[in-house]
Amino acid sequence: MKNLLWYITAASALCSVSSLSERRYHFIYEPKNWTEAQSYCRENYTDLVTVDNLDVITTLNNMVDRNKLSPFTYAWIGLYRDVTIWNWLSDRDIYQTEHPNFSNWDSGQPDTLWYGAGCGALYSTGKWHDAYCEQLLWSVCSNVTGQNAKFIFINTAMTWKDARSYCREHFTELAIPRNMSENDQIRAVIPAGHFCWAGFYRDSWKWSDGTMYVYRPWVSGQPNGGSDKCASAFFDYSGHWGDWPCDLRQPFICHHDPVPFTKQVVKVKLVGNSAVDLNDPAVLEKLQEKLQQKLQETNSSAEVKLSWKKRLDGTTFYKEKKEEELK
Repeated sequence: MKNLLWYITAASALCSVSSLSERRYHFIYEPKNWTEAQSYCRENYTDLVTVDNLDVITTLNNMVDRNKLSPFTYAWIGLYRDVTIWNWLSDRDIYQTEHPNFSNWDSGQPDTLWYGAGCGALYSTGKWHDAYCEQLLWSVCSNVTGQNAKFIFINTAMTWKDARSYCREHFTELAIPRNMSENDQIRAVIPAGHFCWAGFYRDSWKWSDGTMYVYRPWVSGQPNGGSDKCASAFFDYSGHWGDWPCDLRQPFICHHDPVPFTKQVVKVKLVGNSAVDLNDPAVLEKLQEKLQQKLQETNSSAEVKLSWKKRLDGTTFYKEKKEEELK
């Protein structure tokens, strides 16, 4: 068998490729406090669930087993309140500098509610305002070369998140005014009377997996602040959110991101003389082990799993006919 492997010539063709990248959700009905729930999800899945759009809420509403959830009507999600600060998109190190020690807020700004995600905008006067991130505003992008930046007005109204994605796709980043000189350069490209998104935002609430907090379907009257710093989905309010003290014990929801994989069909041709029956299960198993070992040595970082594909007659290998036999 060992000698036979030296005569393997493999001709492979990609038959099909599939990827399991769809996020999956798991309800855990055993009550835990928020920190315990987070640890459980990270140990057994990926993290406490992130609910960043309506589709996720719909999925969770369809999945929940109200009988198992009882006597609770809510479950922890991965949202928690942290120190409220303004963040700069220069965290991406596009300037290789620390956060700008500069601000130019207009009178009475910022003024969005403490529990909302606030995103930064420049008015045509150059003064800063904050707005709810899902509002539709124009934007200014930056093209960065070294320590120099050029600013471009984008005449399409979009959310802050979409503006950020657009700037990153077509230029470098949303505009970041590091000093008054750059603030004036940004102001110069903004038409009179326009508010434009810029590259700073406030995240009073944060997702456990690091996703930016923008979507915010709170139940009316929630969050109510104080010591209530962790969020739950209320299933008697269509999965919308309320805040609770983090040490309260309740069911929770995890999400799991499967590792993407590819499936490849490879044709193997064995060349040489041997009396070994290649359709013998023991021989097939031994050959599979040898091939798996060779593939793993080639790419040690990938997990490789092999299986034989049977023909319609139940065999795995067949003997090719020689040209003279075909005449």
